[in-house]
Amino acid sequence: MPEPDGSTYVQSFARGLAVIRAFGADTPRLTLSEVARATGMTRASARRFLLTLETEGYVRAQDGVFELTPHVLELGFSYLSAQSLPEVAQPHLEALSRATEESSSASVLDGGDIVYVARVPIRRIMSVGITIGTRFPAYATSMGRVLLAALSPAERDTYFAGFAAAPITARTVTTPEGLASELDRVAAQGWSLVDGELEHGLRSVAAPVTRAGAVVAAINVSLLANSEDAATQAQRVLPRLLEAASAISSDLDRTPGR
Repeated sequence: MPEPDGSTYVQSFARGLAVIRAFGADTPRLTLSEVARATGMTRASARRFLLTLETEGYVRAQDGVFELTPHVLELGFSYLSAQSLPEVAQPHLEALSRATEESSSASVLDGGDIVYVARVPIRRIMSVGITIGTRFPAYATSMGRVLLAALSPAERDTYFAGFAAAPITARTVTTPEGLASELDRVAAQGWSLVDGELEHGLRSVAAPVTRAGAVVAAINVSLLANSEDAATQAQRVLPRLLEAASAISSDLDRTPGR
């Protein structure tokens, strides 16, 4: 992230967003002290932001415990409603999941993370639930590697300049050299396979989605590891995956305006 420009950076707005981000799947309800601790604010500052968000309808409080309200969904819906990708991708993901009998998803790159924008779950195969808006580090995911592989040389240099990868499992590629080599392979073959790097026992195959020739998203099929080797298992779903990615890309090219 670039350093904030003091002439344009509104710190109070950024701190309000930090309060909203303090809430999550593992922290849906927080006390004032917990919000202050999560955001690095004083209790007095955190209280002012929480009360402001409560007045605006984004937060509610009961017995000294705060939680987000459904009103906060409007912030994300503004993005989704301006994009054609989720609505275009959804029927193709549904067809892909029916054909493979596996979960499928679409995501976009946001900084060093992927963000899910469409999903068709067949069954829960991860220890954490995946919903629209879920984020994972791009380096450990098949969709992330597809999106990183599509970066320009300058963009890739910028990504690796700030690269600091924590091992999520024992199999996670965490060295810049190892990841760069994998991205070269993904770029050359046009798809990515990740085996147990985000969660043990989980495999994922991903392919790029383009618009006007530029990669704008990725879609994947998630697989539970079985007795087959990863490459053999991936090959069973790869043709359907590539077909779906091509169909979404074609529909995006025909979608006017957005």
